[in-house]
Amino acid sequence: MLWQHNVKGGDMMGTAAMRATVYLDPDLHKALRLKAVETAQSLSKLVNDAIKESLAEDAEDMAAFEVRAKEPLISYEAMIKRLKKDGRI
Repeated sequence: MLWQHNVKGGDMMGTAAMRATVYLDPDLHKALRLKAVETAQSLSKLVNDAIKESLAEDAEDMAAFEVRAKEPLISYEAMIKRLKKDGRI
């Protein structure tokens, strides 16, 4: 995917919008266009929403990693032994 950034006049969701040229797989582009028609949303809104969702998921993952970073590590072998001892395997 290639990106070409240009400042665009206008306003999108309360902030100055940036224009980007994005090269999509033809089938993905067709699906996106169809979804835009079905949902009465612009391609830009659908793409922005998808990017926001992806970044939010990344932020959640990073927060979970931070919380779990303090947990003690356990080896695979030790985990198998624990599961066996507890009768789970």
